[in-house]
Amino acid sequence: MTACASSVTYSPRQRWLTGFKKSVPVAMGYLPAGIAFGVLAQVAGVPLWAIMMLSVVLYAGAAQYACLPMLTAGMPIGSMATNIAAINLRHIFYAMPLMRALPTQRVARTYCLFALTDETFSVLTSLPHSERQQLITPLSFYNHMWWIVASLIGGSIGGALGELIPHLDFALLCLFVILAYEQFASIQRYFPIIIAAMAFIIASSLTEQWVLLLAIGICMLLILLRGMWQPKAAQGDHHEQ
Repeated sequence: MTACASSVTYSPRQRWLTGFKKSVPVAMGYLPAGIAFGVLAQVAGVPLWAIMMLSVVLYAGAAQYACLPMLTAGMPIGSMATNIAAINLRHIFYAMPLMRALPTQRVARTYCLFALTDETFSVLTSLPHSERQQLITPLSFYNHMWWIVASLIGGSIGGALGELIPHLDFALLCLFVILAYEQFASIQRYFPIIIAAMAFIIASSLTEQWVLLLAIGICMLLILLRGMWQPKAAQGDHHEQ
């Protein structure tokens, strides 16, 4: 009875209106971070049309920032793709807990998988299960639009803002820290923080040039080990009972 009472069914109009409201906090982070990306890309010599293509087609804040030195250095496409894939490996784990929330319509389902960013994942996992499938499409779309608009503003402003405000790329890191704190405050789970800290310490002690890639790999391994251990522990408890 409690589960039925807490479930909410939105009309199509309510879904898009609620999705917009849920996207506003993300916009508060995307606007400065996206503007910073557009300014830094313009300073690096990337034309406005290419800045927009990166935000529309790639749409991955950390990977887009990482693309800038690669593009200016003329790195081969294959090397760029490998680096971007390593940065975005975490998205595999983002999709897993949201598979049941994905739309049934093929185009919408594909788009939601493409547009599943850190921020969208953070908002969706803080929602009740009954609301996730209803809001995943509008929330993904609005968050994507915020990033595109911010990139357009930053690319249009040009290098003037970059000279006035140095180290603009720090805006994305601030956004990640804020979202991580809000996610922890919502679900109160220490396990992701412990895994991330352990992975970073181990990776830092083993290498200096490949810390991010190695840390991501260690996180994946620890998460898989924990996932394998939990069912066995549950089975053991069941047999004891």
